[in-house]
Amino acid sequence: MSTRAKDATLEMLRRHESRNITFVEPDAGWPIVWKRAKGCRVWDDADRVYLDLTAAFGVAAAGHANPAVVRAGQRQMGELLHAMGDVHPHALKARLARELSRLTFERWTRRAATPVGGRLPGGTRASIETGKVIFGCSGFEAVEAALKTARLATGKAGVIAFRGGYHGVGYGALNATERGHFRDPFRDQLREFGRFVEFPESDPDGQGRLRMEASLDAASAAGDIGAIIVEPMQARGGIRIPPPWFLPCLRQWADGHGALLILDEIYTGFGRTGAWFACEHSEVIPDLICLGKALTGGFPLSACVGRARVMDAWPAAMGEAIHTSTYLGHPVGCAMALAQLSELRRLGLPQRAARLQRVLESELTALQRRFPDRVSRVSVVGLMGGIAWRRPEGGPDTGLSVGLMQEVLRRGIILLPEGEHSEITGITPPLTITESQLRGAFREITRAVAALLQPPVLVKPSKLSRPRRIRS
Repeated sequence: MSTRAKDATLEMLRRHESRNITFVEPDAGWPIVWKRAKGCRVWDDADRVYLDLTAAFGVAAAGHANPAVVRAGQRQMGELLHAMGDVHPHALKARLARELSRLTFERWTRRAATPVGGRLPGGTRASIETGKVIFGCSGFEAVEAALKTARLATGKAGVIAFRGGYHGVGYGALNATERGHFRDPFRDQLREFGRFVEFPESDPDGQGRLRMEASLDAASAAGDIGAIIVEPMQARGGIRIPPPWFLPCLRQWADGHGALLILDEIYTGFGRTGAWFACEHSEVIPDLICLGKALTGGFPLSACVGRARVMDAWPAAMGEAIHTSTYLGHPVGCAMALAQLSELRRLGLPQRAARLQRVLESELTALQRRFPDRVSRVSVVGLMGGIAWRRPEGGPDTGLSVGLMQEVLRRGIILLPEGEHSEITGITPPLTITESQLRGAFREITRAVAALLQPPVLVKPSKLSRPRRIRS
């Protein structure tokens, strides 16, 4: 497709799509128009090829257009394209619900049991818990299902959430999403049941846990807190990784105050951090977990999975569900999710992300050494990394972060900024990326940063460069 065709596409969007959606900056060549994608590569409408370091918002964990996932979707589309949500079920919805139970609560509680005699400390017999599922289409729907579940299970409406967190932009989810960019235009329509506390990134004096407990106590002073919702590691908030004590602290506090712990693993789930789920790094079992993005590899499907005893706070269906959706548990999405989970296992992608963490960490550290006055921090866990840019005089450098995104696009690499000020470059490639691809990408990123920071060349005027005087 020619540049003229690309311009026609963008013009069509300008005329017929809400202007709040697609940002177009023609002088910077932004955006490109995607035509196809495969593995870690994306082709635009002019057949230029790009290396995708975003996995399309973390979705393509097993690679773009993974053949097994595509075949599963195609087969299902030819057999049953649509079913009736909560009315007449299809078998794949039941199979996927069972699989998610096995992958989460059954696996976690089995692992927590002692290997000898199946007994926990103190002689208590270990019990394997099952999970139950509410399906949705988008990640925020999984979050809102979890918030509703907590309200039913505890009888309390209040929710503790964290600054910098992102849980989606539906009206329920906005109550737990702190960033004013998303909330402020709609605050007069929100119930605002969320209470926000700081998300810890470091603990320099060793008193962080005590401060966190005090913050939780203060947020719960009204006595109406039914849940804590948190991303184990903030992705869109700026690739923020908390200290090891963080999730255990939340788990202990929730247990002591009759609240549920909701983990939003929509971004971190399914191998991104080098484990199936990020909570496994601290061996914390939530009461509810929200999943999406990499669940299907490209079809809009999400899931709220909870302990069965918690999910049973929902009343039994009597012919009209109180939480439903036309596309609930869509058959094509379920087929693709089952294939995606199979591919993640077959290819050992969570383990692969853990191994490639070493490579990503070394490249991020090298970048920080090369530009020590412009990089305030780097962070990495598994194949989720971030580079925080700062101005020479201090403060977040949004300009450099956005400029880098645009410059590397011209060099054939797709990146996205993260953080409240878009000052952080996120690195979240498909988990199928090779070491050579990753190192090659960082060579280009380093060159791009150097080019952006290069001072402008001042050309001394000469006789040849002066405008000629035209005689009349």
